[in-house]
Amino acid sequence: MATASLLVYAGVKSYSLKGKLLSEKDLQMLAESRDLEELITRIKNTTYADSVSKVTKPYTAQKIELALRDRLADIHHSMMMSVGGSNILFAYYLRFIIRNLKIILKGKVLSREHEDIAASISLHAEELIHERDIVLKALVAKDVEETVTVLKSIGIGDEVDKAYSIYNEKKQIQILDVYFDKFFYENLSHVLRNSSDFSLHNLCGMEIDYYNMMCILRAKFWDLDENQIQNLLVPQISSSSKELLTRMISADSIKSTFNELLNTKYKNLVPQQENAIDAISEFEHAFDRRIFDAHNAEFVRIFNFSTIISIIKLLEYEVRNLCAITFAVEQKISADTVMNKVFAKEKE
Repeated sequence: MATASLLVYAGVKSYSLKGKLLSEKDLQMLAESRDLEELITRIKNTTYADSVSKVTKPYTAQKIELALRDRLADIHHSMMMSVGGSNILFAYYLRFIIRNLKIILKGKVLSREHEDIAASISLHAEELIHERDIVLKALVAKDVEETVTVLKSIGIGDEVDKAYSIYNEKKQIQILDVYFDKFFYENLSHVLRNSSDFSLHNLCGMEIDYYNMMCILRAKFWDLDENQIQNLLVPQISSSSKELLTRMISADSIKSTFNELLNTKYKNLVPQQENAIDAISEFEHAFDRRIFDAHNAEFVRIFNFSTIISIIKLLEYEVRNLCAITFAVEQKISADTVMNKVFAKEKE
């Protein structure tokens, strides 16, 4: 349980980590690398030096990404220990495990080789909390059905079963992602409901809004029925949010769904694009940016627990930026193209 002294200690760590976040200029320099070897050399001049030094040749984007995510797991785990344990920090930590389970299940659905799937994941986060069993059992399962059986032991198997059924009908692999995300956000929502820190209700609740709204938009694009969409949603604390989501589901088109947001706090995120795919993509990027900005803004609250959550989230964004840049360098995608996708704030 977090004491006042532990919160101060963790708060100081949060501010220290924030001061070391990479600026847009730093990311631009990395994105301009000619190849992965040059990128590794440049990353060695940042706080990620120790992480990438462990990457072996021949360099690949996948190897670099796993090293970056292992560092993120180390920091996240360290922050959990610094505050003496936290249900909310642990709820966010589960994303590491869920990410691995997503990769494993999608790999089996797409008939990827076992070795290929195994090379795509790292069990470092699981090892830190001594919880490797579920991921290992899912990895060695002989087929999708056996994997689903394994997942039933953690209460997600039935949901994954539904997801696999809808996938077989719609052939949209993202449907599997959504059901794993539902598991994550349901747990986060449950933890938030039991928290007396109302600043977290707003901050983390925005992420649940993001999940729910993106679910509705994607599900409409995939032509899911209203019952299927309702089944994807995560309960919200606010009754007004529930009413808004109901109206969004009932809207007769994606454009009408967006129009339901025009009288809400999210009205500035409503896209101008007519094309459905482009509109959903624009909205997703804008909403994601809003969450990023909200976490940056939390640092006006000196030694508030929300800053500990926010530094973890900002580090997640930073690792995502670095992974996107690494992939772009490997695939010879221009620096300008990838920099349009990253989220960064100039150092103050």
